[in-house]
Amino acid sequence: MLLSQELLVLKAQIEKEIASLLDEYKAINAYNQQKVLESFLEQKINDFHFAPSTGYGYGDTGRDTLEAVYASVFKAEDALVRPNVVSGTHAIYLALKSVLYKNDCLVSLGSPYDTLKQVIGITGNEKLSLIKQGVDYYEMPLQVLQDKIMLEKYLDKRPAAVLIQRSKGYSLRESFSVEIIGHLIKNIKEYDASIKIIVDNCYGEFVEQKEPIEVGADLVAGSLIKNPGGGLATTGGYLVGKKELIEIAAAHLTAPGIGKEVGSSTIDKRLLFQGLFIAPLVVVQALESAVFAARLFEKLGYEVIPKYTDKRADIIQAIILRNKKTLLKFCEYIQRYSPIGSQHKPLPDRLPGYENEVIMAAGTFVQGSSIEFSADGPIKEPYVIYIQGGLTAEHTKIALLKAANALIRQE
Repeated sequence: MLLSQELLVLKAQIEKEIASLLDEYKAINAYNQQKVLESFLEQKINDFHFAPSTGYGYGDTGRDTLEAVYASVFKAEDALVRPNVVSGTHAIYLALKSVLYKNDCLVSLGSPYDTLKQVIGITGNEKLSLIKQGVDYYEMPLQVLQDKIMLEKYLDKRPAAVLIQRSKGYSLRESFSVEIIGHLIKNIKEYDASIKIIVDNCYGEFVEQKEPIEVGADLVAGSLIKNPGGGLATTGGYLVGKKELIEIAAAHLTAPGIGKEVGSSTIDKRLLFQGLFIAPLVVVQALESAVFAARLFEKLGYEVIPKYTDKRADIIQAIILRNKKTLLKFCEYIQRYSPIGSQHKPLPDRLPGYENEVIMAAGTFVQGSSIEFSADGPIKEPYVIYIQGGLTAEHTKIALLKAANALIRQE
């Protein structure tokens, strides 16, 4: 028996408390599902679009049509959607390289995610970091969202691009809604319309009705093994945005003069199309999981960000555990009640691109897929666990209740 009667009662109580909040997410799902369907109908998707290609991939109709669907869904001029974009970080790097050259300036809103710090050159000693390539870099404090004068002090540095990370990453700030992003973009473009706005959209796709392109972003980047892959995409990343910038990003991915025209795909593209099609529904499952987690651990006395009643801009839920032993125990139980690798016990380790040891519980069908249910966090105070994803909310509730029960009983 997975859940005791005591835990089933607690589950039902929390589900009753959060029920009204889920109606809003179901409405967003309905809107986004219609948006995706319209894009499929517009491009006349057929089963021949799923066929793999080999060699150079010349004339890969499925690849080109998938990119047209992404451009349509995200309201962009063009898209680059490729299995050889290996991660969200890779996609963001391509976006940055499409607008930054030697002696240019990059400004970031707050501190970027750990893996991007080495890309920029804030940490590490990568010879190919943007800073080593001659790009100047500055970070704006989050106060610029309310203080236009402070914002303009950073814009006086004449940046070629401003980077906005939609999700909180390994921090305790609020994630940025599309409305907040749009307000910032408006102020930046009023100051200088030539400044390019790049948005790291990881974990945010389909959480709201609008996407960042619709409020003025020039390039938006993300991972296919997060929200837009729907749990079916086995690898890949995407960029959407201005056509001229997508073409430059494609040239960095392949080679100048070749760009988007090559790139075979031996994987079954059905998974990429079908994953995108079901993504709005899977994202709602992840949101229900996050709201449930927030309410459960609030009731147990833990500080959570966001609170269960807060409006959400991504699928990530942070729980401040305050204790290393508690963090390790939490991850142990999430892994124990995962469909894959449940027999394994996660341990902290050094991972490429991260400043601290990190522990990750992720019994996922696709390695590293964070639209599937997973939990991870850096081994440092205040010992925060970040949970995200969930192909089915019922699975995540079982795992969360079991983890909570273990913490209560100190098993």
